[in-house]
Amino acid sequence: MTLDDIQQIAVIGAGLMGHGIAQEFAFAGYQVHLHDVSQAQVDAGMERIRGNLQVFVENDLARPNQIDETLNRIQGSDQLEVVAGEADFVIEAVIENLPLKQEVFRQLDQICPPRTILASNTTAQMPSQIGRFTQRQDKILNTHYFNPPYLIPLVELIRSPQTSDETLQVAYDLMVKIGKTPAVIQKEVPGFVGPRLQAAVIREAFSIVERGIATAEDVDLVVRNSFGRRLSVAGPFQVFELAGWDLVLAAFEELYKDLNSSSEINPLLREMVEGDKLGVKSGEGFYEWTPEKIEEIRDRMNRTLIGRMKDDAKSQ
Repeated sequence: MTLDDIQQIAVIGAGLMGHGIAQEFAFAGYQVHLHDVSQAQVDAGMERIRGNLQVFVENDLARPNQIDETLNRIQGSDQLEVVAGEADFVIEAVIENLPLKQEVFRQLDQICPPRTILASNTTAQMPSQIGRFTQRQDKILNTHYFNPPYLIPLVELIRSPQTSDETLQVAYDLMVKIGKTPAVIQKEVPGFVGPRLQAAVIREAFSIVERGIATAEDVDLVVRNSFGRRLSVAGPFQVFELAGWDLVLAAFEELYKDLNSSSEINPLLREMVEGDKLGVKSGEGFYEWTPEKIEEIRDRMNRTLIGRMKDDAKSQ
């Protein structure tokens, strides 16, 4: 199979990630079939896509006529056979539950043609485990998007030991064609690359707060106004190579001894969860979350990401 053989896309799950993934393929010109467990959820996903595209139009990232053109390329159904029966490339985006994902893949293996590539948008599960009950181990991989998928360009492509080079190449070429930035993860490990790096940062951030070194607010302030800005234009290896590894080594000789390297969950994190201080969903975490504050930060994040997309479009 090659990129030219990919004509029909199926997305399983129309929720937080799935609707945005379907949107990107349809916006790029592909015929997309979108599935969820009920027609109401499919319809809700379609409305979110319409809203996303309207924001694109308002920011000159799409023409007004592209809203209906994109939506017309998406057909939704709560019947898995209807959605996946003729698909060439399927992306599963259901909740993070391994038995559920395994069952979806088992059904897809029976429904889809032998040529079909099956991908999962999981954040943490291994592709070899998700597809263990299928008869197409060579045609299975993870395509890990970051939220919101229609604003964040990266997709991690994670292969299992059984994933064929052909499957990986087709997935890579497909992502490039629709405007994504694919990164190939050659070995399946928990968290892949992006989530592992984020986990390391938040582990140290919790340690800093727990030890009374700084408040959560000041930790956020430091990240947002220093290396967070640099990392948006250059990765950690590039940033440190600008400084020189000799200077980095000298600085880290002492610093590494004091960094948190525990494999245990920070007790402060457990206290937050046990105290129902979950963040936005409970209205309280390290911050107090009113509806106005939630809208403010989401709007700020979206405006920043959209601004970056516009800059990228100008540079192409």
